[in-house]
Amino acid sequence: MFVVPEWRGLGFSKTILNELEREATRIGVKRVRLETGERQLAAVALYERSGYRRIAPFGAYVDSPLSVCMEKMLSASLR
Repeated sequence: MFVVPEWRGLGFSKTILNELEREATRIGVKRVRLETGERQLAAVALYERSGYRRIAPFGAYVDSPLSVCMEKMLSASLR
């Protein structure tokens, strides 16, 4: 997800993330995993505030020293 600098801090990323989680829950997804970069401090903070926790690297990110992998268990209440 990328927000151009002049639109940052207005809540667009949180809104997009909430809608993605809502749709994932609607189609039966129980867990969401994501990857971001260790230098993407705002992204990491957003995901942590949104209930994501850090996990071991997965898939193509296993050998990537700059990757931060995270996951969140989704709740049926998002439907």
